[in-house]
Amino acid sequence: MKTNKIYCTFLATGVSIGLLLLVSCLDNLEKSPTNQFDNATFWTNETNALIGLTATYRGNLSYDFQVEPTDWWSYAGLAFLELSTDNAYDRRGDNSNLNRLTNGTLLPNNAVLLSFWKGSYKKITIANDFLAHIDDVPMDETKKLRFKSEARFLRACQYFYLSQYYGDAPLITTVLTAEEANTVTKTPKDRIEEFITQEYNEVIAGLPRHKDIPSSEIGRASRQAVLAFLGRLQLAQKKYREAAATYKQIIDFGDNTIDPDYAGLFIPSNENSSENIFSTQFIELKAPNYLPQHAYPAIAGGWHFINPYEALAIHYDFTDGTPFSYDDPRFNLGNRAENRDPRFGYTFLWDGCSFGEKIYDCHPDHTASIDQLTVSKQATRTGYGLRKYFDETFAGDLATGYGGNMPVIRYAEVLLSYLEAVLESGDPIAQPLLDETINKVRGRASVNMPPVTECDAGKLRPVLRKERRIELAMEGIRLWDILRWNIAGEVLTGDFWGAPFPDSQGALNLPNGYPPDPYHRWWVTKKNFRAGQDEIWPIPESETNINPNLK
Repeated sequence: MKTNKIYCTFLATGVSIGLLLLVSCLDNLEKSPTNQFDNATFWTNETNALIGLTATYRGNLSYDFQVEPTDWWSYAGLAFLELSTDNAYDRRGDNSNLNRLTNGTLLPNNAVLLSFWKGSYKKITIANDFLAHIDDVPMDETKKLRFKSEARFLRACQYFYLSQYYGDAPLITTVLTAEEANTVTKTPKDRIEEFITQEYNEVIAGLPRHKDIPSSEIGRASRQAVLAFLGRLQLAQKKYREAAATYKQIIDFGDNTIDPDYAGLFIPSNENSSENIFSTQFIELKAPNYLPQHAYPAIAGGWHFINPYEALAIHYDFTDGTPFSYDDPRFNLGNRAENRDPRFGYTFLWDGCSFGEKIYDCHPDHTASIDQLTVSKQATRTGYGLRKYFDETFAGDLATGYGGNMPVIRYAEVLLSYLEAVLESGDPIAQPLLDETINKVRGRASVNMPPVTECDAGKLRPVLRKERRIELAMEGIRLWDILRWNIAGEVLTGDFWGAPFPDSQGALNLPNGYPPDPYHRWWVTKKNFRAGQDEIWPIPESETNINPNLK
């Protein structure tokens, strides 16, 4: 019988490791390790235990170029997932695996399905191995409890994502033999959710609060992170009163606040704001964030993967809170962020705006511009680009030099989710609740949008959902939201448009037979989400070929 191995890669400024184990139902484990430790001799001291815990955090998360997301919390797993929604388009085109998740052509051989599936079970396997051996380590029992609680939290989060997107899936809590791994059966979604709930509730006591995590340990799980994920699960289960109580615990702790600087939350100088409850950690040159290379505009050396739709852009109201309209004289084609919710300018690039010291020129008639809106250049496909996440003063290597973290849970989401839970529970809505939730989010100093005063549940619901879409744009939340709200068949069907260019002399990419668009928008694509089918992802074909029990 083969011996379990831990394969490690170390970073000079700390410990970050990638770990593969003998038994995983998903990974080819016949790779030659660079460094390795026998389980028989590894679990002997606290230092090694920390290495094992770090491996659990790392899981399948890749610190290099990704074509498909390697982990739910990778830059691609967060920002790229928006490319499957009504928020943004993948510059690679209609055949992009991310686009195919929701355009009516999803098949079990889609590479995104396999990448997320493998990433989840790799992290689960690492967590199971860690939990199987941590009790053998001689160390302080309080610290050991924390280590175990973190590993269980990380494992439960993988099952959260699996349950939300795949539904039924194997529930594995021990290290398996190769034969066992290839014959596992699916566990019903509701049973997986029971397991997740139990794990989250049991590990909270073993974790510190957000305020008690020292700067040297930023990135590790807190009680607030666990509660936030428990709240997400309860929202999805429509257990609204339970969700409200969960989110209220985070609020009552008082450790987290709404940061006055919205744009700064997503760049290195302020990435450890108390608003960011849980984030994926990146380190320039050592564990870099490749998102700038993927999403910067061409004028700045990027590949322009992320292209916001007009469907998102029109949700940003005018500064007095009135809905956007093309016919309103406040709409300025020369500066599309003028007179708009400031988050538009913090999130988007648009024709003629500045990006750092450069001008972003994506006008479809400007053939000399490398950012020209076309269907062929390595540039925008919608007339918009992404500004969010980027420090515009950054001058390093786009692929390896950026260390900006990626928020997974922000306090703004907690406040909006708390309001949603109360609203959907049927309890009455009063102005003080609005002021403590949605209006705190809208009222941050750098946004300063007018307060919401609507207390009627039916009228407040679309206001809240709109606010959530704007506030959390490009953070990997949108697909989960529209699936749990059961509106994917509504919002992911039909034509998708880009920015308007009324002065363009071209045809604005209109398909044959389409009448002229009254707003002179660029036509992007068409989606045909199959309601009743595409809400649940199929288990990857390569997995069911090996193990028919998963069909």
